[in-house]
Amino acid sequence: MSLNFIQIILVLIVSFLAGMEGILDEFEFHQPVVACTLIGLVTGNLVPCIILGGSLQMIALGWANIGAAVAPDVALASVASAIILVLGGQGKAGVNAAVALAVPLAVAGLLLTTLVRTITTGIVHIMDRAAEEGSFAKIDLWQWVAISLQGLRIAIPAGFVLAVGQGPVKAMLDAMPTWLVDGLGIGGGMVVAVGYAMVINMMATAEVWPFFAIGFVLGTVTEITLIGLGAIGVGLALIYLNLSKVGGSGSSDGGASTGTGDAVGDIIDNY
Repeated sequence: MSLNFIQIILVLIVSFLAGMEGILDEFEFHQPVVACTLIGLVTGNLVPCIILGGSLQMIALGWANIGAAVAPDVALASVASAIILVLGGQGKAGVNAAVALAVPLAVAGLLLTTLVRTITTGIVHIMDRAAEEGSFAKIDLWQWVAISLQGLRIAIPAGFVLAVGQGPVKAMLDAMPTWLVDGLGIGGGMVVAVGYAMVINMMATAEVWPFFAIGFVLGTVTEITLIGLGAIGVGLALIYLNLSKVGGSGSSDGGASTGTGDAVGDIIDNY
């Protein structure tokens, strides 16, 4: 589908905010489920973009910056793939192709984020000199310049995709053979499993494994909706928090306290 002028401006604003949030982490606009949903909202393709955002969010679960190792650019992957999905005009049928394009886009985004981070290193030195001068106005100014560069890091590629237009994007998607789209979709599903496994590995403790098992079993019950699963999850979290406040207050024989303050963890450890 083609976008009007107002929709293009709104898409660029969402892209700019997603780029900034990739550093700020305050409103999470860079997360796929948020960025794709916002682009779908302003372009009138809400449902396909929500599906795309959910799929990409599962892939990005295990992405994290560790030391000097920078994770793939989730903001660029979300924004660019959502725009491609919208311009392609295939609706839900184009989600697999958009997911397939998202991963290479995320890797390519590493070049842009490295470039911007290198530039902002020089800006930090300018801010240091402003601090020596006691000029808070200059510090604030250069802070805005630095964070705006992060926004442009996503907004400029988004503008380029929009400039390419509906025709070439649709032709590119239609030219992709079915076997390639299906294969990349399967590969994306494997990446989802790896990302989810990495998150489980980081969270795996004796205290949370029972909750994971309960959620895994309940997730197979098709009669329970996502809202129902969410309500069950909130209920289990509240039970856990309340038990953790009263646990480990002391031993039953009047001796010294040996608990950890986590009732569920104490039960599992003693068991």
